[in-house]
Amino acid sequence: MEVSGLNESIKITLNITTGINESQKPVCVYLNTTGNNTRVKECDNTEYNKTHITCFSNHLTYFGVLLVSADLSPKDQEILFYITFIGCGISLLALVLTVLLFITKRKLRGDDSKKIHISLAVSLILLNVHFLPSQAVAETSSNELCFYMALLLHYSLLTSFTWMALEGFHIYLLLVKVFNIYVRRYLFKLSVVGWGLPAVIVSLMVIIDKDLYGRTPVVSSRPNETTICYITDETAKMVTTMGVFGLVFLFNVIMFGVIVKWFVDNTFSKQDGRKKCNVALREVLTLLVLMVLLGLSWGLIFFSLFKLPAPGLYAFCILNSLQGFVIFVYFVLHLGKSKASAAAFNTETQICSIKN
Repeated sequence: MEVSGLNESIKITLNITTGINESQKPVCVYLNTTGNNTRVKECDNTEYNKTHITCFSNHLTYFGVLLVSADLSPKDQEILFYITFIGCGISLLALVLTVLLFITKRKLRGDDSKKIHISLAVSLILLNVHFLPSQAVAETSSNELCFYMALLLHYSLLTSFTWMALEGFHIYLLLVKVFNIYVRRYLFKLSVVGWGLPAVIVSLMVIIDKDLYGRTPVVSSRPNETTICYITDETAKMVTTMGVFGLVFLFNVIMFGVIVKWFVDNTFSKQDGRKKCNVALREVLTLLVLMVLLGLSWGLIFFSLFKLPAPGLYAFCILNSLQGFVIFVYFVLHLGKSKASAAAFNTETQICSIKN
C-alpha cells in the first residue's frame, strides 16, 4: 500500500557505524518513484549526533543516508554568529552617533547629500534594531509579537535597499549630471520613494496573506534549528527580498560604473604624473566608501544561492554588519575636512586683510 501525506512525520533512526568528521554531514534521502525516472531526493529534515542519525518524512519509500560535504563546520557557524551580532551591534551604536552628529552640526544639516546618507543610516538602525532580537522573539510564545517583528524587519530591510538605490541616483545627478538639473521638492520625492515603496510592498503582503509573516528557520532545509521572525514563504521571500535587491544591485552597479568613468575622465586626466599616485589613492578610498553607501557588498548574497564558500560568508558578514560603522567614519572624516577647510579659509582671509 502507498503511505503518503501524513500530518505527523515518521521518524526513522539509524545507528552510526563509522566516524563522521567536520567536513562531512549525513543527509537522509529517499527514492522518488512517482515520476518516470527514479531519482534520489532529500528528506524533510535530518538530525544526527555521534551515535545516531534521525530522518523525518511524511511518506514511506526506500530510505538511505548519504555523506556529503558540509556547508560549514560547527566552529565556522559559531564564529559567523558572533561576527554578525558583534558587527551589527557596533554598527547600531555607530549609526546612532552618526544621527546625533548630524542633528548637532548645522553644516551637515544643510547638505542634501548628508540628508540622504542619514536616511540610509536611519533605515539601517531600524534594520539592526529588529534583526538583533529577532531570534529571541521567535523563541517566545507570542505570535503577535513575532508577526510585528517579522513585518518591521522586512520593512526596514526594504527601506535599506531603496535608500541604497537612491544614494546611487543622487550621486549620479551630483557628479555626472551636475549642470541644468533642478528637481522641485527633491528630498520630499526621494523620501516618498525611500519610505513609501517598501510600505506598499509590505502592506500588499499582509493583505494577500497575514501568515506570510511569522517564525521561520534561518536555513529552510533545517527547520528544527535556529528560527527568526521573518517571511515564512520561500517564494514570497525570494520575490520581495532577493527580487527587490536584485534590481537595486543591478542599478547601483551601473551607477558605480558611470561614477568610476567620471572620476577617470575628470580627475586623473587633469593631473601630471607626480600627482596621479596620490590622487589615485584618494579616489580609490572615495570609491570604496561609495561601494558601502551603494550596498555593493550585499551582492555576495547572490553567490550564497550557489553554495558560497566559507571565506565568502566571512566577507559577507564582516562587510555588511559593519556598514553602519563605515558610514560613521565617513561622517567624522567629512566633518574634520570641513573644519580644516574653514580654518584655511579664515587664515587666507586674515592674510588678505593684513596686506590690504
